[in-house]
Amino acid sequence: MEIRKSTESDLNDVLDVERQAFGNEKGPEIAELVNGLLIDPTAMPLLSLLAVNDVQAIGHILFTRAHIADSKNSVSSVILAPLAVIPEAQSQGVGAQLIKAGLRLLTDLGVELVFVLGHPEYYPRHGFKPAIGFEAPYPIPEIHANAWMVQELRPGVIDNAKGKVMCADILNKPEHWRE
Repeated sequence: MEIRKSTESDLNDVLDVERQAFGNEKGPEIAELVNGLLIDPTAMPLLSLLAVNDVQAIGHILFTRAHIADSKNSVSSVILAPLAVIPEAQSQGVGAQLIKAGLRLLTDLGVELVFVLGHPEYYPRHGFKPAIGFEAPYPIPEIHANAWMVQELRPGVIDNAKGKVMCADILNKPEHWRE
């Protein structure tokens, strides 16, 4: 399996991975969101990685620009959304490898914090912790509060930054903030 940055020519593969991974009910909506994020100027700079097995795209991860409102310090931040692996490649470490590759590249780019609204059993295995002190773009019901997580890519950043996380315009809708 190869993990590489996606290109414009990969768009159909990226969207197909999203549709397959999220199924008939949520897949079209997630694919539309990803398509929008890839062209939303407020999401830039972004990092889009594609996992390819032979010639088949089997996974995709997207990180888009975020910033922390009212923070005393400027902190380079992104939001991981979404992570997708086609059903026949799930539970084989593809998602973990996409996360690892993405975090490595983001660290090299100087990104300091990565936020995610995701499965609280999955993401902590990859270094994410509850995003205490960081308000999500939209309120998250208390029952799902532990699904809002952060990973620090530069030690000590979390101690010096708190506030509301602001995301790309296309992602800034309440329906995208339900776990």
